[in-house]
Amino acid sequence: MKAVPWARSLPALLLAALALVLATALAPAASADTSISTIARALHEGPVYVDPAAASQLPKADADALAKRIRAANKPLFIAVLPAGYPTSGLFADLRAATGVTGLYGIRLGDRFDARGDSSVISATARQNLVSSVRGEPAATQLTDFTDRALATIGGHAPRSWSASSGSGGRVSGTAVVVTGAVLVAAGVGAYTLVRRGRRRREEEQRAALGRLRVVVDEDITAFGEELDRLDFHPAEQGADDAMRADYERALDAYETAKRRMAAARRPEHVRTVTEALEDGRFSLVQLAARREGRPLPERRPPCFFDPRHGPSVSDADWTPPGGAPRRVPVCAADATRLADGRDPVIREVDTEYGRRPYWDAGPAYGPWAGGYFGGGILPGLLVGTLLGSVMATPSYAADYGAGYGDFGPGHDSDYDGGHEGGDVTGTDFDAGDFGGGFGDGGDFGGGGGDGGGDFGGGF
Repeated sequence: MKAVPWARSLPALLLAALALVLATALAPAASADTSISTIARALHEGPVYVDPAAASQLPKADADALAKRIRAANKPLFIAVLPAGYPTSGLFADLRAATGVTGLYGIRLGDRFDARGDSSVISATARQNLVSSVRGEPAATQLTDFTDRALATIGGHAPRSWSASSGSGGRVSGTAVVVTGAVLVAAGVGAYTLVRRGRRRREEEQRAALGRLRVVVDEDITAFGEELDRLDFHPAEQGADDAMRADYERALDAYETAKRRMAAARRPEHVRTVTEALEDGRFSLVQLAARREGRPLPERRPPCFFDPRHGPSVSDADWTPPGGAPRRVPVCAADATRLADGRDPVIREVDTEYGRRPYWDAGPAYGPWAGGYFGGGILPGLLVGTLLGSVMATPSYAADYGAGYGDFGPGHDSDYDGGHEGGDVTGTDFDAGDFGGGFGDGGDFGGGGGDGGGDFGGGF
């Protein structure tokens, strides 16, 4: 019986169809099916994950160098490089939940980049500034720049799982184990002695720094208490409404909170939440004054740079410190007038071993104090070129006084005992708000062009 032509070609057709299916399944876009769990497992073993379909974005040598840099800094920074087709809905929140480690997560997705992090590791403002500062750069340059800037900013420590996965896995002899053990014991005894000595020295330095800070903060608390005493307001007075009473109550609460937190402070970085409370209280008084006088409510602005006791700033002014570069700083009305007239502002000075000096030239302990007033986002620009700004930029500063430029620990309402350090395993116990928003929103300050929010559609 003679075979029909199409029957003879059936095997070839089946092979062609199979090849088409395999080609489709193995195409780069399919790596968008790489599970979140796969990425999370890789990040448990090391700080950098590069999807096979995105290998051209970050070659292995560059990825290894980046991972080595992050490991050496001992910081909880996670980098993932994914193909452009990877789904973005819930990406950061799902990855954080699957990884389960408190930290900062940066993702390069195709030619776009974004990051999210736990607020105990980095403030939202600092994270947005980091993302914005590397927008539009080529992949390797972008990830290197982001890593360098993030490592100088974030707090916490690397997850222990990185250490466990960094061994060579090779076999060693019993003799080598014994010799190595003896050496490690001897080294451990010496290291323990040095660590104890260094810890005692740091504790003594921190106690001394806190003692100096306590004098300054007590002055701030006293000054705010005097403002409250001079305030000619009574909640039951004629014309007082609920909004006024709420402003007044917030100011009183801020005063009591500041006193309580300062009494509980045990390290210099604890001072941040004290000055945060004072800044809140002074803004409440400004709001109360505007309501009583029938004026529009003021916008929320940082305190006067020259002395936060002057209250919230009303404008920004150009100012050049002696021997420094010009910069714009927030100023109160009185200092704005002095600068406009060519006179010197009234600067907050504190006692140092060299006499009275402006707070920004008085030593590293004043970083937490300034951070509570000005926050981590704007502080670097204000302090550039000053003694305090230079010290805060060093890697060792975070270990002694907190992480980042004025971002010294837990959130706004913390009393020192909450939150997890970076690198801690918390599983799904994290604030989903820290990882929300659409991919591309992390550094978007107003939209329009570039990699701004909405480039990928749906939110998390």
